[in-house]
Amino acid sequence: MQHEDLLPRDTPVALIDKDGASVADEQYALPDAETLQRAYRGLVEGRRINDQAYALVRQGRLAVYPSSHGQEACQVAASMVLGEHDWLFPTYRDSVAVISRGVRPADAMVLLKGDWHSGYDPAEHRVAPQSTPLATQLLHAVGFAQAAKHRGEDTVVLALCGDGSTSEGDFHEALNFAAVFHVPVVFFVQNNEFAISVPLSRQTAAPSLAHKAIGYGMPGQRVDGNDVAALLAVLGEAVDRARSGGGPSLVEAHTYRMQAHTNADDDTRYRDRDEVKAWADRDPLSRMQVFLRAQGLLDDAAQQSIADGAEVIAAALRDALNADSDLDPEDLFRFVTAERSPQLEEQWQLLRGEIERASLTDAGGHR
Repeated sequence: MQHEDLLPRDTPVALIDKDGASVADEQYALPDAETLQRAYRGLVEGRRINDQAYALVRQGRLAVYPSSHGQEACQVAASMVLGEHDWLFPTYRDSVAVISRGVRPADAMVLLKGDWHSGYDPAEHRVAPQSTPLATQLLHAVGFAQAAKHRGEDTVVLALCGDGSTSEGDFHEALNFAAVFHVPVVFFVQNNEFAISVPLSRQTAAPSLAHKAIGYGMPGQRVDGNDVAALLAVLGEAVDRARSGGGPSLVEAHTYRMQAHTNADDDTRYRDRDEVKAWADRDPLSRMQVFLRAQGLLDDAAQQSIADGAEVIAAALRDALNADSDLDPEDLFRFVTAERSPQLEEQWQLLRGEIERASLTDAGGHR
């Protein structure tokens, strides 16, 4: 591959513009109608999940929620481009992608509720646990992909991260190893302009994050992160390339985090409201809705059916998180190692004694 083939475009790939009109592209084709309809359903469901989760935080049913409101196109496309045996390695902000991959919404929220590190079986859904530390999941993704390659498996790994992760050492190590050993992994950076309160301009002086790819010897590409059609095309090509033995790729999606970093963040301290409003006009849901209606692929009845389906998901999530958890304190020690060490057993007995004393106090009145 020539060096010029590794460089991304000067402007992000777009197939449907912010007004819902199609854009011709010489390299990437518009996905078929059925795929776009499925993608739109995913966008509506993802937005409803984000809104419901944020409401549950305010009600005290979730400890924290890093919303992907405005980034749903990235979430849905990341799930849709993967095959049955492929793996997704998500971050804490990628709950919608995790759910789109088949994980029950309530199980995807267990981590954010604070009950478990992960509420689902990674092997069942081929979704790694959501990663809270920045970029650590990229190393895990590369290692997993390398192992699959050694086993001769037809597996591609899609590793998600944000722009803040590109400032971490793990990002460099993961991309360098993947390129050197020709690992079937796609690095998907959702550039939403801010690493909490740090703008992209204070993280890198590169023309784009996708330009970093050439330094590792892999192709990079930029894509409109609010255009689900373009995302499906660009990510799909990268996945196909990895599967056919072409090695790793870096895809940068240009999108925006419409809400605060989490419910604990005050984004008015570092973001201009006019900037937020400008991105609201590029909403991934509205542009796809306009496009589908113009093509005769979406009518009022279909729109209502999709909304009703999204509401069923939200209601199930709401009911699950409104139920009190049945917690067993011994689980803190039960799953640390296959056989409990004497030190862990001693700690459990100490905690058990405290619990029993507290129960006796509650039964006999306050002391």
